[in-house]
Amino acid sequence: MGRLDGKVAIVTGAGSGFGAGISTAFASEGAKVLVCDISQTGGEATVQTNPSSLAFHKMDVTQAADWKSSVDAAVQKWGKVDILVNNAGTSYRNKPTLEVTEEDFQKTFDVNVKGVYLGCNAFIPQAIERKEGGVIINIASVGATRPRPGLVWYNASKGAVWNVGTPLSFVLRMFL
Repeated sequence: MGRLDGKVAIVTGAGSGFGAGISTAFASEGAKVLVCDISQTGGEATVQTNPSSLAFHKMDVTQAADWKSSVDAAVQKWGKVDILVNNAGTSYRNKPTLEVTEEDFQKTFDVNVKGVYLGCNAFIPQAIERKEGGVIINIASVGATRPRPGLVWYNASKGAVWNVGTPLSFVLRMFL
């Protein structure tokens, strides 16, 4: 019996790196996991590590419609979503602040901050409706609390993610 038996999770950025590792670890503990990633190749590769517990759903975390589709897919397949892991993230190459383009900035904040915002907005209503609670895990970075030179706007985006935790847990407790 695993620690996550009977739980259902959505993990973003799950086609590689930490997201793939989180997905496979959750599955090994008994969870069913919707592996969400913008890369179909990466997401399907993660699923192949444990196809009985993992399912792929192509998703762009910056799009509200993709969030709705992902939550709907997990609920349709497994009946609920207990855990949301906002792991998807991006950056730009380390460079002086004045060399960071507006496109670099926008993509970083869209994926790292807007993605968390949209994910919470998609997950929380079904958690409230089920009256069973749920868990949101937002993956930040050491850059949130110990900023590194050359990554000013990436550090700022991860600082925003870091600061979401406490107010979000308060909001969930109010409704559950």
